[in-house]
Amino acid sequence: MAQPQIALSALDKLRSNFTGSVLQRSDQDYDDVRALHNGLIDKHPAVIARCRNEADIAAAIAFAREHGLEIAVRGGGHNVTGRASVEGGMMIDLSLMKAVTVDAAKRRAVAQGGVTWGELNRATQEHGLATTGGVISTTGIAGLTLGGGYGYLAGMHGLATDNLVAATVVTANGKIVRASNDENPDLYWALRGGGGNFGVVSSLEYQLHPVGPTIMAGAIAWPLAQAREVLRAYGEFTASASDQTTYIAGVGHAPDGSGAKVAIVGAAYFGSIADGERSLGPLKRLGSPLFDMIQPITYCDLNSIFDVAYPKGML
Repeated sequence: MAQPQIALSALDKLRSNFTGSVLQRSDQDYDDVRALHNGLIDKHPAVIARCRNEADIAAAIAFAREHGLEIAVRGGGHNVTGRASVEGGMMIDLSLMKAVTVDAAKRRAVAQGGVTWGELNRATQEHGLATTGGVISTTGIAGLTLGGGYGYLAGMHGLATDNLVAATVVTANGKIVRASNDENPDLYWALRGGGGNFGVVSSLEYQLHPVGPTIMAGAIAWPLAQAREVLRAYGEFTASASDQTTYIAGVGHAPDGSGAKVAIVGAAYFGSIADGERSLGPLKRLGSPLFDMIQPITYCDLNSIFDVAYPKGML
């Protein structure tokens, strides 16, 4: 697809009051910045606006509207279909917006749209707090939350979107608004599950909950030949599990880097270590595991345990 022709003078004007950076295909960092987590996605935006604040976002939106450019918003860039980029349009890249503030007394955290779950968890776990988030630490908080957001804490505290108490949004006309139960409640309702269709979410405020820092959790895997037995047992375990227990199962490659094809279950118990040992004991005694990494670990370690199986650029 041919790239739209944008006058250099127009780009210079955008850059003149832009705190972040504005990239085109000829720029040195262009290919690194446009690359998404899914290596099969190979889109070439005409312009990449690497924003640092809401004013940058508003300026990028105005530029895209003026030049008829389709907009895609990138937070963590994990969406498997590649919706964080756009061929021939403008990528509004929030990955430089990394601020996180935690109010431990109110059990609230405010994080900018470029923050990943690993980064948010490290900040909140300093206070023994967390919210429902992704099972891969490099996933962006914004895309997962706006689309629903299942994670290890869902049994106790609902989806990530259930814990979103407010969001700052830059609308299509460049207005910066806050959406919550008390302010712009219709927008707040629409954001929670509506994806990135109602504006660019520059920051998200979450309800936090006491978690860890040490929990009984980890991953356990069996040879792929035992998958039928493992997945049948997984169904039985989840049917009778308490809200404090979470299981996530699948088939794939072992997260130890060996490449072995396995049936694998990630499990976590949010309570005392002793109760966790009792709750997860039947899973640990199932069949003949290739490895069993379920043990007392930190919540942050649990969040990153599958990262090695999902590296950037994977197919």
